[in-house]
Amino acid sequence: MNKISWGKKMRYGLVLTAAPLLLAACGDGGTANEGGGDSPATDGDTNNESGEEVSLEFWSFWGSGPRRDAIEAIVEDFNESHDTITVEYVYQPWGDIWTKALAAIAGGNAPDVIVQDINSVRQRAEGQEATNLQSFIDEDDISGDFYPQLWDTVVYEDEAYAIPFNTDTQVIFYNVDALEEAGLDPETALATWDDIEETARTLDEGSEGNWETIGFYPRWNIGADVWALNADGGVSWFDEEGNVAINTPEKVEALEWLLEWQDYYGTDTINQYEAEFGQGVADPFISGLVAMRGQNINYYTNLKENAPEDFNFGIAPLPEFEEGNGNWSWGGGFVLEIPENTAHPEESYEFIKYLTSPEVQERFGLNSFDIMANMEANENLMTHEELDEEGQMVYEMAHQNLESTVITPVPLNAPDYISLVNTQIDAAFLRQKTAQEALDDAQESVENLVEQYQ
Repeated sequence: MNKISWGKKMRYGLVLTAAPLLLAACGDGGTANEGGGDSPATDGDTNNESGEEVSLEFWSFWGSGPRRDAIEAIVEDFNESHDTITVEYVYQPWGDIWTKALAAIAGGNAPDVIVQDINSVRQRAEGQEATNLQSFIDEDDISGDFYPQLWDTVVYEDEAYAIPFNTDTQVIFYNVDALEEAGLDPETALATWDDIEETARTLDEGSEGNWETIGFYPRWNIGADVWALNADGGVSWFDEEGNVAINTPEKVEALEWLLEWQDYYGTDTINQYEAEFGQGVADPFISGLVAMRGQNINYYTNLKENAPEDFNFGIAPLPEFEEGNGNWSWGGGFVLEIPENTAHPEESYEFIKYLTSPEVQERFGLNSFDIMANMEANENLMTHEELDEEGQMVYEMAHQNLESTVITPVPLNAPDYISLVNTQIDAAFLRQKTAQEALDDAQESVENLVEQYQ
């Protein structure tokens, strides 16, 4: 993957405003006609040939800010362009939406369309909680419109049970001025793990217990699982054949590397700084107390709202474990599903098709800085006239970073494996186990779990 890093002065005067956003979850948006030009062409109520009026209920957790504004405007435009289908948008709080959905499906009163987690589609398909959409998709031939790794997540037994909506990717944000003052070139200073460690030491100011500036700490907002797959050539805790791959030599080395960072800065300092991230102008990256940090790419919206006008930042891929290994990253995201046994699957699919069309995806992304699942939408956003140069480059970075971004659907034969792995990793960071011991124990626990499900 080509390395990309940019350092541009923040410029304002953009038509958008933005607030700090959580991982493709909550946000802020525009009015009915902003953020993507004209509404996408539709063929009306093509899936409602009877002419009967149909009301659909659509659930998501976008309850404030740009995402809620954008989705409400998009729903309004859909309703205006369809004579016999009306969609009601229903906000459900983050954390509650999926438990409520399970109860609603069991009770026979599920919403017609719902935003669901991308990594658990197969569980819902196997549990007969989601409608099989393959017959609709065969008519439209839309699978090639989406990033391939996103589409793979919605397929269960060769048939699709959802449509991808948005995703994310982990990158490095860095203070351009800090690197320049130290005579460092981001292209080489952030290239590999050794390079970024050397760069961090150059930018560090202070000493243990009295740090003034921290160059970089890899576990702020990027978990050990991401660094493990980055080290292991994009292989997560399960390999492509579905084998448990937790205690590989590369992943053990990754965990040892993270433990060395923790020892270097000290847990008290790490926890103190971590508590300040996302706190507006007090955010340690914005205030200059941290020179580089990993984050989801739409951390850009936080910088846009809170950083001073002359704040000079750049974005680069995660460094390679070693040269030639690849800038592997991780992404999550969300899909659109039709719960099983809803009354109007054809009309619901018509609405989903609208939400995942290039024009509507572009419009949503313009307001949220989410990476949209539709490839054409992201490509358009890279040159969108309503985005300033920084915004366009954020989308260019995201689009290119997805070439090395891994999505990790939960295996059907190990639905609870993550807690087993995290328990052992926590033990390592508490210095109760070595990295090797922790990952060996995690390997054994997850293998036992897989055996139980078989």
